[in-house]
Amino acid sequence: MSNLSNLKEVLYTAHAKVAGGREGHVESDDGLIKLDLRLPKEMGGNGGGSNPEQLFAAGYAACFEGAVRFVAGQQKVKVDGASVASSVGIGPRNDSGFGIKVKLEVSLPGVDEAQALDIVKTAHEKVCPYSHATRGNVDVDISVNGKTLA
Repeated sequence: MSNLSNLKEVLYTAHAKVAGGREGHVESDDGLIKLDLRLPKEMGGNGGGSNPEQLFAAGYAACFEGAVRFVAGQQKVKVDGASVASSVGIGPRNDSGFGIKVKLEVSLPGVDEAQALDIVKTAHEKVCPYSHATRGNVDVDISVNGKTLA
């Protein structure tokens, strides 16, 4: 077991199986996810199915919004209208292979700018496991209510 994650215990483990890679099919072990995977047209494929970048974008956005709501709750700030729009780009790396970059646009309507920035920064730096996993490996640009997180 690796010491990299600093994980005390595993509370939940998700399971999925892919057959056929980017031109295949993915299913979760509980049957809730059943998707055909297709290479996007922008990458020379035919499209018509989901892809790993969409799945990562959905997962990161959901997790990040959960982290934002957690931090806001700790600070006793109401964020009922909160949402996170995510974009995950893929392209060739300068040295070899492919890499991804992420953009998260957080909306916290009615929350003071300084407090909104603090909530999102805390969620990114201290709470969200996707942020922990990508830190130092993936460019992640975050904004809240149109203001870029420093």
